[in-house]
Amino acid sequence: MSIPFNQALLSRIQDNLRLFQRMTIRDRNLVSAAVALTLVGDTNGNTAFILTRRPKSLRRHAGQWALPGGRSEKGESALVTACRELDEEVGVNIDQSGYIGMLDDFATRSGFLITPVLLWGPASPLLRPDPIEVQGAYLIPLEALNAPDVPKIDTTNSDENPLISVPIKELNTSIWAPTAALLYQMREITLHGRTTRVAHYEQPPFARK
Repeated sequence: MSIPFNQALLSRIQDNLRLFQRMTIRDRNLVSAAVALTLVGDTNGNTAFILTRRPKSLRRHAGQWALPGGRSEKGESALVTACRELDEEVGVNIDQSGYIGMLDDFATRSGFLITPVLLWGPASPLLRPDPIEVQGAYLIPLEALNAPDVPKIDTTNSDENPLISVPIKELNTSIWAPTAALLYQMREITLHGRTTRVAHYEQPPFARK
């Protein structure tokens, strides 16, 4: 079922986040970073989120699906980082008034401490990907996260914790952790008001580079 992009949805999300107690991670060995979970309108007036694919030429995480984001600069808050990276990577400028909230911190195998920042964006965004950082930028219907096969949990891998993935039929692909874990938690909290933790989910080997 389509999810209209309107004030009623924003109010519902804000109410759910008021009941959510986010988990933080303190580890000086990890590099602070933030990603933007940005909700916007699509051409049909429904809610979508922005997803990117990294160029294959990058030294790290080449070709992977990701949320706009990156490491924080010295003295920079997670909110400022997320807004800056969103603008730099896909050309969507959202000031801090678009801030909705934050989800749980997520420590990656590649040494980053990700803070997921929820943002409320424009009803008709113009995506202008930076070709150096982004191969492509896409609007994915928020309703895609409510599909019956979301998420897929694999407990047969050799790691202690299960792998998580999120199939995205619009792209004919699956998204893996850490992005998949953050998308799943966003769905659980914002749409269903469920405090679902995701920091324990494992990343596949290709996402650890």
